[in-house]
Amino acid sequence: MTAALSKETETVSCGFKVAKGDTVTAWALGPARELYYPGEPALAEDRVNYRFVNGFVDIGDLPCRKAIWKDISVRTVELEKDFDVIGLNLPGFNRRVEFSGFWHRPTRLSRWLKTKLVAPVSGNYPFKLATCGGVHIWVDGILVARFEPFRRNKESTTEVELPLRAGGSDIVIFTEEMAERDALWYFELTCLGDSELRTILPVPASEDHIQVLKDLATQVRPQPMHLKKGQLVLVFDKPASLDVTIQASVLPSVHMRDKQPLMNEKSVLKAHETRVVIPGADRLPDGYHPLKLSFSIGDTKVQREIAFATLCEEPRDMRNLALETRKKIAVEYMADHGEMRAGRAIAMMAAGRPVDPVFREIISNTLAAINERRDCSDFVLVPLLWLTGCYRERIPSDLLEAIDRSILGYRYWVDEPGNDVMWFWSENHVLCFHAAQYLAGRQYAGAVFATSGRTGQEQARLGEERLMKWFDSVEQHGLAEWNSAAYYPIDFIGLLALQHLGDGEIRRRSEQLLDRLFVMIGLHKSGGVPAGTMGRAYDKELRAGPLTELAPFATVGFGLGWLNDGVAALPMFASGGYSPPGEALRAAFVEPGMAISAHYVQGHDHAAKLALYKTSQVQLSSMVGGQPGGRGHQQHVVDVRFTANELARAWVNHPGEDDPWGNQRPSYWAGNGSLPRTGQHEDTALLLFDLGDNARINFTHAYVESTAFDDVLLKDNWIIIRKDSGYAAMTATQAISKIEDGPGANIEYRAPGRHCGWMIIVGEGRDNTSFEAFQTHLATIRLQVSDDGKSLTASRSGKPTLTLDWNDGLALNGTSHPFPNLTLQPLIKTFVADTY
Repeated sequence: MTAALSKETETVSCGFKVAKGDTVTAWALGPARELYYPGEPALAEDRVNYRFVNGFVDIGDLPCRKAIWKDISVRTVELEKDFDVIGLNLPGFNRRVEFSGFWHRPTRLSRWLKTKLVAPVSGNYPFKLATCGGVHIWVDGILVARFEPFRRNKESTTEVELPLRAGGSDIVIFTEEMAERDALWYFELTCLGDSELRTILPVPASEDHIQVLKDLATQVRPQPMHLKKGQLVLVFDKPASLDVTIQASVLPSVHMRDKQPLMNEKSVLKAHETRVVIPGADRLPDGYHPLKLSFSIGDTKVQREIAFATLCEEPRDMRNLALETRKKIAVEYMADHGEMRAGRAIAMMAAGRPVDPVFREIISNTLAAINERRDCSDFVLVPLLWLTGCYRERIPSDLLEAIDRSILGYRYWVDEPGNDVMWFWSENHVLCFHAAQYLAGRQYAGAVFATSGRTGQEQARLGEERLMKWFDSVEQHGLAEWNSAAYYPIDFIGLLALQHLGDGEIRRRSEQLLDRLFVMIGLHKSGGVPAGTMGRAYDKELRAGPLTELAPFATVGFGLGWLNDGVAALPMFASGGYSPPGEALRAAFVEPGMAISAHYVQGHDHAAKLALYKTSQVQLSSMVGGQPGGRGHQQHVVDVRFTANELARAWVNHPGEDDPWGNQRPSYWAGNGSLPRTGQHEDTALLLFDLGDNARINFTHAYVESTAFDDVLLKDNWIIIRKDSGYAAMTATQAISKIEDGPGANIEYRAPGRHCGWMIIVGEGRDNTSFEAFQTHLATIRLQVSDDGKSLTASRSGKPTLTLDWNDGLALNGTSHPFPNLTLQPLIKTFVADTY
């Protein structure tokens, strides 16, 4: 679709009101342009102090960013008037115009956009411009604003005046960003004036057509979210007034994005229908799948990205089998079904498979990531070193020569020159880079490593020194990424390789930490799913627990759960000699009628005080402490899980972004825009939110995966949920409303207001009258927040009165209740569970 304007176009184009405080989000989009832009190779400043935190880390300026700053200081951007329009950005689900994403290599991004702004009278109109990246704005062909902060993933703002004409002015924007792996790329243009403006899209489409596309893109959701059989169905709240073509594409995992889509199908949503079947989902592997959608009427298109899960694999109960037998089953499964990454090659070797085209393709994929120094290539380099360390004699010479070149040519740390965007600074990456340097140096002791100029012996010595610092930190402070279903598997990459291929103190400390991780996994395992409060979580970890890379570790280690195609580290566990400790197995399962509690800390300076209450039916876990009122990252603060269904889960958070399907850190569901003060005592958790004076989103909300429960009730301001004989209930000091439409339909419950307290209680029943008894008990509970919003009090029959103070934390019956255990070793207690 071209951007040529005509009088006819102007008369039929759609208008959107823009009042004071509104943002301009109706734009015609040109194609996104991507340019590999590495800059000059250089050493980076080593800012790793081995004190890991959850959130933004200032790493200095990489070569690509220095290069773009140098370029923009001398360049002039010429207005492009006739760029092709490939789609529309419409109001509805994001106040920003956003193109954020993940690029594994340094990539310069740019895009042209245009719209028309109509003012009531001609004059200068003020706007606030916010961006991650850089923005140029032309009004009627004249450049009126140039704002190019280009700060990595950090918003910058300025005020601009746009000279608008009463008859309408043509607005053109050129937006740019420098992607260093995960990149926030957006701009937000907010009206500051009192006059109401109107945007008109400069495209040959009717107002009705654009409204239909806007509604579909805003409302779309899969039904169900978790597909166990049959076809993928998309549903909408309002029927379309005419046929709409839908192109649906499922991309591979983020580490395989250079490959073809797993699914690419076209369907038509018929006029007056609210449901459409998307074929092809039954051919997908089990997984949490990003789904790119394009809605089109003629040449007018709107794109939207959502997600859904496929879970066809049945759970496995292998508790009667020995660990070695479970490992062999997992090895065979991964050799057949694993993702085409290095771990699958390990499984194939361990299973005695020949070197076939599949194996060769996996090695080719792995070497491409390593040779291009893609971000996260350290995650596949360590498994590659497992292959060369354990199966070198079985690898054909041509592959081995290519592997050797890649290993000897890699950049192992920031003190070696490079112009990549590999992330060296987080807890899991530091471990993997140091493990790779140590193991590669040992395997190639006499060789010279091209990037550093060091011998293998020197690399091994440096790697060992750095690993000792990493172990010193996590042994003293614990893990900033506690319980993370996303990042424990990455820790396992390094730790399992070191335990298997290392020696001495390195091996001993690796095995010791592996034991500790498995105890924490066992504690927070509910049914066959390891879950609970997490230091870092994404939507996929929260909404599809059996499909995480961590889930099969619990399956193999404890005998119950799911296998999936995740091969980041599981093949090393399944083919290696490490065995989890008995303490982990004892923590994994709770006898009927009993309960366990656990308290321990994780993270630098007790960043996370973790509390757990678990019965055979239900589990409640919380992160106590943190930085209440501060900007969150990916901390999953409180979590409720039910044993009887792998998807039966609930939690409370403050959204970190506008878009319910977004992927920021924090996102709408994963993490918190504003962290709460949290306290937990046995079966009850309290959360107190103070969103501040200028909260972007002025509500908190609960997530309830309604399709996984037998009962979900909203009664007397309580969200009451049941699965079998496991119960939970959530209430707030503000009125709770159930969301009935859009992406939040039947899963989202909102409570408005800057100050809001939440209470979560869990329990289990003995017979078919117990759920009614549980509800009767809820009616006796009183939850109150103080006038200043700084204190939350919960009183309930037969239990101590709990008070959560913003500054002082939790009190029982008016007496301060300090956190009972400030060590890394969990304090575990077993007792008879309260039942209803």
